[in-house]
Amino acid sequence: MTNLLIIKPSSLGDIVHGLQVAASLKAQRPDLRISWIVRDIFEPLVRNCELVDRVYVFHRSEGLRGFVMLMREVRQTQFDVVFDMQGLLRTGLMTWRTRARLKVGRSDAREGSTFFYQRKIPLPPEGAQSHALDILLRFCPVLEAQPELRGELRFREAADLNLGFVDGRRGQKPILIFPDSRRVEKRWNGFRQLTDLLLRDGSGRKVIWAGNNLVSYREKFPDGQFINLTGNTSLASLAALVRRADWVICNDSGPLHLAAALGVKTLGIFGPTDPRLFGPYPLNRPTNHVVQAPVGDLRLLPARDVYARFARLDALSQGQAVVSAPAPWSRRGLS
Repeated sequence: MTNLLIIKPSSLGDIVHGLQVAASLKAQRPDLRISWIVRDIFEPLVRNCELVDRVYVFHRSEGLRGFVMLMREVRQTQFDVVFDMQGLLRTGLMTWRTRARLKVGRSDAREGSTFFYQRKIPLPPEGAQSHALDILLRFCPVLEAQPELRGELRFREAADLNLGFVDGRRGQKPILIFPDSRRVEKRWNGFRQLTDLLLRDGSGRKVIWAGNNLVSYREKFPDGQFINLTGNTSLASLAALVRRADWVICNDSGPLHLAAALGVKTLGIFGPTDPRLFGPYPLNRPTNHVVQAPVGDLRLLPARDVYARFARLDALSQGQAVVSAPAPWSRRGLS
C-alpha cells in the first residue's frame, strides 16, 4: 500500500483535472491510497469521488488558524508521497509541513513554492503551451505510471437524490447550460438568446440552466420545457446532473471540464482564453467541441452563430446528414 496525498485546493476545473490524474494513477497502481486537501467550498465534489479515500478540508476563510488546524490533522498520517498540484506559496507550505518521505511539486510553480519540494516534475515537451491536464499528468511517472488518461472517473450518488424531473419525454436527455463564469472576461452574454433558439427548434428537448450563482431568465415557455436551477445547484449533485445531460454548453469553466471528464458531449464558449490550453480534454475526442469568439472578444459572438454550430454538431452526433458549412471562425482543431 502506497499512501499518496494530493494538494489541489481549488478551483473547480483544476480539481477535476487533478481527479482525472488520480483516476489514471489508481488504474495503473491499484495499491494506492489517495488522500486530498481541498477547500471547503469544493469539498462535496472531492468527497463524492469514489477514488479518493480520505479528504482533508481547508477552511481558507479562517486564515492562519484554519491552516494550523488543517496541518495538525494532516500530520497525524505518514505519507509516502505528496503531490502539490497547485504550485502556490500556501500549498508549498502545506507540502513542507506534511510528514511525507517524498515531496513533489511543479517545476512551473510560483510564489517561491519550489523551495519546499524535493523533486520537481518537468513540463511536457510543449512547455508552458501545454494543456493544463497534460501538465498534471507529468506527476504520473513519479509513481512509475504512464502520463496518460486511464481508468474512469466515478462519483457516488446520494440514495435520496432524485433527478428524474430533468428528463424529457420518453427519457430524452436535456441540454444543460451553465450561463455564468467566475471571471467576467470569460462570461458570454448570449445564453438567453441561445436558449430561446434551442427551445423553439422543434426538438422538444428540455433546456436546463445550472450553476451556483442565480441568473434570472423570465421568458415563458411550455410547462417543464425550461428549468432554471441557477443558484440552486449543489456540488454534491453536480456530477449526477451532468451525467444525465445529452449536451453541456457553457463558458470556459469547471462544469465544462467535468462534463468532458464524464464523456458527456460538450460545447465550450471561449473568448480570450486558448481552448488548446484550457478547453475540454482532449479536443480531438468526438464529444468535445468549442467555439471561439472572433479575436477572442465574446461580444462579437452572436447567439445565432453558436446555435448554428450546435445544430450541425448535434445532427452529426445523431448520424443525420448536414449540408451547412461550419462558421469560418471554427477551425477544425477547435471543433
